[in-house]
Amino acid sequence: MPPENARRLGELLRRRNLIDAEIAALINRPMAAGHPGEWIAAQVFDLQLEPSATATAIDGRFRSGPLAGRSVNVKWYLKREGILDMTTSEVLDYYLVMTGPSASAASSRGGVRPWCIHNVYLFDARELLEVQRARGVKIGIASSVPKALWAAAEIFPVATNVQLSMTGEQRAALEVFRLDAP
Repeated sequence: MPPENARRLGELLRRRNLIDAEIAALINRPMAAGHPGEWIAAQVFDLQLEPSATATAIDGRFRSGPLAGRSVNVKWYLKREGILDMTTSEVLDYYLVMTGPSASAASSRGGVRPWCIHNVYLFDARELLEVQRARGVKIGIASSVPKALWAAAEIFPVATNVQLSMTGEQRAALEVFRLDAP
């Protein structure tokens, strides 16, 4: 790597570290892995997050609404590539999945994954597990989920899944995370 590239990368990482520190102070967890997504979901969907980020299979529980008391695993994928990290745990009730724009699963070389939310999906964990097993697909990291199931699970911006209706305030809160937000 040419020295000027190393210096430039070092400068950019220092700037990013400052921003990450500000975000960590806001969400009270490191700016890494799923923490920002869990915080956003907790604010928008009134979730009580687990005290420990290492809780098995669940990130928290819905505090209010039709799903009050139900457990949830929050995912934030910067692109929707049709994959979902799944578990076989019996304690999980729902996956709440926030994604950036749709994209095919391909090499990330030379690409960008901006931090944004374009869509939100709510999957019933047990129903999805049953469907996936019937399809004979791998359950675990990067399980392939058919487009039709994503479409049926969507709650934002299109409300296909009626298990969790969103208020105008919740929709407005998510709109600020769109890539093209003002």
